[in-house]
Amino acid sequence: MEYNDNNRGKIQYPARSKQIIDYYKIRYGNITPTDMDGFFEVKDKAYVFYEFKLEGASVPRGQELALTRLVDDLSKAGKSAVLFICRHNIKDPEQDINAASSIVEKIYWDKHWHQGKGKTVKEHTDKFMEWIKTL
Repeated sequence: MEYNDNNRGKIQYPARSKQIIDYYKIRYGNITPTDMDGFFEVKDKAYVFYEFKLEGASVPRGQELALTRLVDDLSKAGKSAVLFICRHNIKDPEQDINAASSIVEKIYWDKHWHQGKGKTVKEHTDKFMEWIKTL
């Protein structure tokens, strides 16, 4: 599939996206790589990070530390950064997850956790993008 403005944000190669990257043998003590479900950068000003979990699944402590420290480090460097922990209820691994309509459980921003208050990923992202315009 040719990447263009009409298919921006869509998975380009769905079959490849199902391949698992096995980090099993990359281990340093209790440190192993983690993944991140999504992120984007905005005009050299801000970063938005997403981690999606099935309802009831926890964010592993190491993954939470890595992601929150990344947000903190970007903030120290003078960038705005936010992490959204998002929930979905799609149990069938063959069924796609609609990121925009998933619910934000909590938000890490400015060194604090905030509640998502039942709003969707799209609603929270829109709000953050409006805030970025004021920078």
